[in-house]
Amino acid sequence: QVQLVESGGGLVQPGGSLRLSCAASGSVFRSLVMGWYRQAPGKQRELVAAITAGGNTNYADSVKGRFTISRDNAKNTVYLQMNSLKHEDTAVYYCYGFNSRLVPATSWGQGTQVTVSS
Repeated sequence: QVQLVESGGGLVQPGGSLRLSCAASGSVFRSLVMGWYRQAPGKQRELVAAITAGGNTNYADSVKGRFTISRDNAKNTVYLQMNSLKHEDTAVYYCYGFNSRLVPATSWGQGTQVTVSS
């Protein structure tokens, strides 16, 4: 399976921005559907944003207009630009990948903590 390493989290004030990165191993990355998920304390993991191999994107309603997912296949990396952050965005953020048939194709990484607090 493809291994993933997330980075870029941190502490940010409400209204601030962060850019998360997810670096993947292996040459199959460019063919994968990649998603960013998050899990807040006491809550289930939820899908935040996804991007297909062709660059089509989809977002959870809670982040539309604030978050942008993108990918750089030359660097085997997927990004999540997060703007106008809110307290409720506080969570551990993970990336994950699926093949074209939406069969899981990666392992879960360690995640990166995002804390939005004044």
